[in-house]
Amino acid sequence: MADTMKSFCRIALMASWAAVAPAGAHAADLVIAMPNWFSGQASANILKVSLEKEFGVTADAVEMGTLIAFAGLDSGTVDIHPEVWLPNLDNLVKRYVTEAGTVALSSIGVPAWQGICETRAAADKGIRDISDLNDPAKTAIFDTDGDGKGEIWIGAQTWSSTSIERVRANSYGYARTMTLLEMPEDVGMAAVDAAEATGTPLIFGCYAPHAVFKLHDIVRLTEPPYDPAKWNIVLPSEDPAWLSKSSAAVGWDTARYHIAYATSLRSKYPQVAQFLERVDFTPEEATEMSYALQVEHQDPYAFARQWVAANEARVRGWARP
Repeated sequence: MADTMKSFCRIALMASWAAVAPAGAHAADLVIAMPNWFSGQASANILKVSLEKEFGVTADAVEMGTLIAFAGLDSGTVDIHPEVWLPNLDNLVKRYVTEAGTVALSSIGVPAWQGICETRAAADKGIRDISDLNDPAKTAIFDTDGDGKGEIWIGAQTWSSTSIERVRANSYGYARTMTLLEMPEDVGMAAVDAAEATGTPLIFGCYAPHAVFKLHDIVRLTEPPYDPAKWNIVLPSEDPAWLSKSSAAVGWDTARYHIAYATSLRSKYPQVAQFLERVDFTPEEATEMSYALQVEHQDPYAFARQWVAANEARVRGWARP
């Protein structure tokens, strides 16, 4: 199974390269994995622009899933991932950072949190706690297709958090009363925007920092606090029976995310590795990145060039303290 997964990841990574590299193009010095969420796309391009400006290297930001990115970091075909979320990816961190030693996490993390959120219209209907989702009479307000079950967006198909939200829905019990939707983030956020505009109750998986909290009056559902004894997560990449072997009827642990990089960078480009250890994005900046790409529809690379120009001294400090 491990060999099959490695082969799959190599093929997927080659496909990602083929999608962005024109025939005859020379490989860049560095490959930055670009996630499919907004702040990750912005930060990947900020790193690209900063590293090219400060060190004269070439860097490609290539969109790919986190599992493929970690396989690439391990094999040396990927150099940097801008946002590795914890505890979502604890299992991958254990495998590649702690045990294999082929991947490093920067020491500076960005504080974050994850949970289930709703529009104000839903809160005003009496949905306040995660246990309310087990009551079909209450969740009927989220039924948009007339099948008797409410709908909840739990994340994009490729996110590790989406699998964990499916585990949580099973463990709490509301997988029986609601339809769990997986779709790209821009589609999920468009639904939130439309619900806010029309005063329609809507519920969805959420995380912060994120622009949605700047845009709308969003309410986070209360949950039992995180309890490590009740948090047992097996990811789909680890076991085909991951869902039946997992349980988590509690809230998320405190979250944070870090830049990850291949440890081979320490010898190949030591100044780049030192730079990555100094990057200190704030939650407020992550929200601004998300807002610029999601709401203002700015191009990630164009936004990154403006961001680096506006933060020239700070970027220079990361490169040459």
